[in-house]
Amino acid sequence: MTQTAPSVPVSIDDPTNVRILSVSEDQLSGFQRDPLGVIVERSGVGEAVVVERLRAMLEAGVIRRIRQTLIANRLAEGALVAWQLPRERLNDGFDYLFEQDPASGHVVIRTTDSETPGSGFRLWTTVKVPQGYSIERHCEVLARTIGAETFRIMPAKALFTLGVGHVRRRGTEPGSRSSEPGQTMFDEITPLDEVDWQVLNALKGELEVSEVGADLWRARAEQAGLPFERFCEFAESLDERGVLGRFSTFLEHSKPLPGGERVTSYNALFHWAVPEGKELEAGREVGRHDIMTHAYWREAGPEFGNVNIMGVAHSSTDRDYLLEHKAAIDAHLAEASIPVLYSSVFWGGRSEIKPSEIAPDAYERWCREHYVDPSSMRID
Repeated sequence: MTQTAPSVPVSIDDPTNVRILSVSEDQLSGFQRDPLGVIVERSGVGEAVVVERLRAMLEAGVIRRIRQTLIANRLAEGALVAWQLPRERLNDGFDYLFEQDPASGHVVIRTTDSETPGSGFRLWTTVKVPQGYSIERHCEVLARTIGAETFRIMPAKALFTLGVGHVRRRGTEPGSRSSEPGQTMFDEITPLDEVDWQVLNALKGELEVSEVGADLWRARAEQAGLPFERFCEFAESLDERGVLGRFSTFLEHSKPLPGGERVTSYNALFHWAVPEGKELEAGREVGRHDIMTHAYWREAGPEFGNVNIMGVAHSSTDRDYLLEHKAAIDAHLAEASIPVLYSSVFWGGRSEIKPSEIAPDAYERWCREHYVDPSSMRID
């Protein structure tokens, strides 16, 4: 009698998958010549099992993508953009920004529990355009296309934490934080030459299931038209110049997984307004809290009550859990003698995530396809 081989476990609650994902989501900084070998070493799971599990989770859609991330703000002009649209155009606007705008990354519909400053801005997206191009001009084109009444561009003046790590954050206790304040990172555009872009474009592409294995960069070196060793040297140089983020396995965190579970059921964008001159101190204190996946200084303006510190947190359980975390952060800011002049919470609803396309040739191609002269989009 022939026995059917058991299927490979793809649940995020499987103990072996937890060990793998706790490392692979956001713990591999910069360029790694052998990223799977690092996952094997840090997780304590054998190489064959790591490859098998990652391939299975990617094929099942539990892992949304596996790729080398970039520090895009070092490579392109970027901002968080809030859009105000008529209610009847909200979902069409969402679809367009996610499906047809290469510059839009995270696209989220957000709500508030009550009418607050900025609550009319329901559609939120990150936007990045290549070096030398204008975010404002790009957003003006998008606003006409999606029928936005107005929009607010909020570039990051400083970043204090960035690292998804949903699996390792599950069950984080409110108030849990590192012993040191979050690091402060500032945007500084790094110029690249043609070969740099060849390597970068080969590095940043999502891995196919068949590519997940040992020596995975060799095929990408061929794609870039470089010998393997030379490719790795360029990649290490890009890392040294601060333009590479993490090698990461991104979970499908907002939609039901094949087994019905969700990585996260709720996400919240926390807003704080602190006095001028306190932004860096406040951002570092918010960024040290373990629940925060993102924390940054952005000037939201009077439309949003002049908030200047923002952060994102996720929960796999309920909204009260996130509110407990925010209350703990509020209390910590008070203990640190940082006044909070105003605060609010924007809840995430429908959301999609994709990398923004920051390659200049791809952006120019999009402009021409949409009957826009690329030169008219450049910064004067």
